[in-house]
Amino acid sequence: MRLPILFVLAAQAYAAVTGTVTNQSTGKPQAGATVALYRLATRTGLELIDQAKSDAQGNFTINQTPQGPHLIRTAFDGVTYNHMLPPRQPTTGIPIEVYNASKQPGGAKVAKHMILLEPSGGQVVVSETYLLTNTGKTAWNDPDSGTLKFFLPEGASKPDVKATAPGGMPLGAPVNKTAKPEVMAVDFAIKPGDTRVDVSYSAPYTEGADYDGKIASKDENTYLIVPNGVTLTGEGLNDLGAEPRTQAHIFGLTASTYKVKLTGAVAAAPADAGSGGDAASDDAGPRIEQIMPRVNSKTIPILAVALGILALGFALLYRAQPGGAQETHERGRR
Repeated sequence: MRLPILFVLAAQAYAAVTGTVTNQSTGKPQAGATVALYRLATRTGLELIDQAKSDAQGNFTINQTPQGPHLIRTAFDGVTYNHMLPPRQPTTGIPIEVYNASKQPGGAKVAKHMILLEPSGGQVVVSETYLLTNTGKTAWNDPDSGTLKFFLPEGASKPDVKATAPGGMPLGAPVNKTAKPEVMAVDFAIKPGDTRVDVSYSAPYTEGADYDGKIASKDENTYLIVPNGVTLTGEGLNDLGAEPRTQAHIFGLTASTYKVKLTGAVAAAPADAGSGGDAASDDAGPRIEQIMPRVNSKTIPILAVALGILALGFALLYRAQPGGAQETHERGRR
């Protein structure tokens, strides 16, 4: 009985990394995709171990034995696709899905756009979250012009942009200027499925003065949000009420521009908003766990908005944290 067991253990110890690349745009095996194996190192981030090309049947073989967490990164048609290899998981017969890419949006669009405004000390901290959906069978990738566009006011700090691909982790995304003043472009491929892009920056602001903003992307639903203790006033806003737990106030925006006034100061977090004690001091402020307008006597459309936001699982920090709670292993184009 010992010999078969030893044989199995030896086979596992020298197992290669194998799998098949399938093009979901065509439904066929994809030849010529570059499949690379990376080690997730603590200090240096991603370390390339080896790579291979998929053959005519989409099959690939990397003659390496992963020890510890690894990442498979597949490059095809200008877009990269990540597949995690946790420790002690099978490394053979791994299915890899890729898509054809296009410079046209196709089925990609901004389903939700949320803008959190937090005035403090002669500036306003702006945290934007874009939730994009791509219902098509091609990835939207336009390195020259970028995919998502966002407004960056004059005098603003350098924006911090992180993008999360479907099933992926947040990665730093390159940002480029456009021909339009104060409009920036994010160079990040929007793959089929749900993608999240977070943008944060600060801009000069005097309490009670006008703050002008623009919506540079084509959004289906845009919301302005202010934390508890801050009052927002302006024309063309649809008051959706307060989020029950944190009392953050939510306004629907239908126009592509807005001019608002911000007064007041951020109120302390509700007693039950966090775990209390020292843990609460780890964050600069309370969290909005779910942006869901209070219905009360509101109409059915507001309920639909609430459920839609809840279904997408949107979460925002009241304050942008330097470095972030989840560290990225690299800043790449995808």
